[in-house]
Amino acid sequence: MTRSTGAARLRPALRAPGATRGNALPAGAWWLWALGLATAASRTTNPLLLGLLVGVAGYVVAARRTDAPWARSYGAFIRIGLFVIAVRLVFSVFLGSPVPGTHPLFTLPEVPLPDWAQGVRIGGRVTAEQLVFALYDGAKLATLLICIGAANSLANPARLLKSLPGALYEVGVAVVVAMTFAPNMVADVARLRTARRLRGRPTGGIGAVLQIGLPVLEGALERSVAVAASMDARGYGRTAQVPPAVRRTTHVLTLGGLLGVCAGTYGLLAAQGAVHGLPLLLVGLAAAMAGLGLGGRRSVRTRYRPDRWGVRAWLVAASGVAVAAAMIWAGAADPDALRPGVVPLTAPVLPLWPAAAVLVGLLPAAVAPVPSSPSDSKELA
Repeated sequence: MTRSTGAARLRPALRAPGATRGNALPAGAWWLWALGLATAASRTTNPLLLGLLVGVAGYVVAARRTDAPWARSYGAFIRIGLFVIAVRLVFSVFLGSPVPGTHPLFTLPEVPLPDWAQGVRIGGRVTAEQLVFALYDGAKLATLLICIGAANSLANPARLLKSLPGALYEVGVAVVVAMTFAPNMVADVARLRTARRLRGRPTGGIGAVLQIGLPVLEGALERSVAVAASMDARGYGRTAQVPPAVRRTTHVLTLGGLLGVCAGTYGLLAAQGAVHGLPLLLVGLAAAMAGLGLGGRRSVRTRYRPDRWGVRAWLVAASGVAVAAAMIWAGAADPDALRPGVVPLTAPVLPLWPAAAVLVGLLPAAVAPVPSSPSDSKELA
């Protein structure tokens, strides 16, 4: 009797709580998780691993997204990813590929080009190897877009703006407006198509698209004007005076730190620069954070209810970082498993340890607070 009572008390404690204003995850945690998955996708062209990454991102989005307008944009990113794959295949068919192949599928009429266009061809023979190579390459880019779409669906843009340091507040406003434009546009299109369907009007065809496009653009313009008016009413743009020496130090630290971050990130993503990339990335991050801290002195603003990074937020962010780190290590240890060859044409094999590392990205579906009602997005904003 005692054991059953203790187990009954332990099970609710292990479950993720309902999302409230106090325990909602910071937007930065979702973005770190999604960027970790995107980094892992950039290290492989194995379609099985890419499909597993898409499945992990989709499951977490389905389990933890709210009913906010930006949460409905994940399907649009999937369609964009499929469009990218189709475009990559079309380019490979009509413009050729440097990949040699021994399995010809069909031959297109080849357009003769002048001598100065050597190395470029339009039409010609199309092989199975070049199509498979284009499919792998397009799937890699599509997975990157889908991972970014998962962050857009899960992270509240308003809370992301609150978490930015003062030095990046002005840039952050532009970024947040840009990130919210696409989800809101998708929601407007869905709303207008539903209204036309209820009125018995067609929702497909060029005429329907033209009739829907004007109200969507008008709504986007009205939102932009409303955002500008609210920013002006709240005194946006006020800055404080800082000494010239502090301003110059801020510029040097920020610029040097960002250059270090770019170089370190390139080293991590490159095949041979992973050893030097991590130290350079850490030094660049430290310098950039110091510069942003000094630059924040110019920003005259207060923070209302700033986001707190609790244990669950750190677990969500750490799961994405762990997936990226494991994939980088696997790429250095066994690059052939992450980048299957197409010459000779063979079926890809799912590597065990990288696949197990990708499954770590499912952790947010278990530890992140559960949205309990459709009004969560309004309460948490």
